[in-house]
Amino acid sequence: MVVCMGAGLAALSPSAVRPKPLKLTKAWETDTTLRTPESVLFDGKNTLYVANIDGKPDGLDGNGFISKVSLSGKIENLHWTSGLNAPKGMGIYKHLLYVADVYRLVAINIATGQAEKTWDAIGKGAFLNDVTVDKDGTVYVSDNRSDKLYRLKDEKWELLIDGGGLNSPNGVLATRKGELMIGSTKIGALCRLDLNTQTATPIADGMGNTDGIVSDGKGNYFVSDWNGRIFHIDADGTKEQLLDTRADKVNSADIEYVVKKKLLVVPTFYKNSLVAYKVE
Repeated sequence: MVVCMGAGLAALSPSAVRPKPLKLTKAWETDTTLRTPESVLFDGKNTLYVANIDGKPDGLDGNGFISKVSLSGKIENLHWTSGLNAPKGMGIYKHLLYVADVYRLVAINIATGQAEKTWDAIGKGAFLNDVTVDKDGTVYVSDNRSDKLYRLKDEKWELLIDGGGLNSPNGVLATRKGELMIGSTKIGALCRLDLNTQTATPIADGMGNTDGIVSDGKGNYFVSDWNGRIFHIDADGTKEQLLDTRADKVNSADIEYVVKKKLLVVPTFYKNSLVAYKVE
């Protein structure tokens, strides 16, 4: 049974102090024409895709859309594709953009912006949240409210883990074959999940409403707390808080990190913008 717990992590954090703490310096902010941006994804070239809920996070209203934003913060195509419900996490493999859209996973053709296929969650009350794709093209999708993890492999859609103690999984990140990093919102923890044994190992906790997880390109991670904080987590569990915008009521939703530019991009949710920071 998978159990991602947040207790007893002190032993995981070494006593060594980071020689030079990381620092975030604001690089740019978009205008506010975005509509409840929940997640942002870099295409590996020049474009940031942004999932806009534009309504209630679980609303089946067709108002949701995907925007295209440049790496300098210019909104190049606000409604690149529309007709979604409340789109959240995204992942890319070859010519397809996979989007979690409340009760379904949608595959959008990047060349046309048109949906090619959809896969529905199993059972009622689904709340698909984040998406990650491994190097082989296997897609993993978290269900935050139903404590489930789905997998799309070789066109086969399956419920991989059901009620396995993931403690409301939100952010998911494929790091290597057979392994995922999972953010559990219920306990504010980051866990490493071995898919072969379905064993979860806690890495760090105390991060509130954990949301996005991205690699820093060096084997460590940036993790967002939806309430307005950003953390850097070393592979050994050492945690460093880099940003706290809770006092200003600015959320930090599903983040992205552009390694080559050392650029951390944060969707502000209700503030309707993206804010980008240089990591120094």
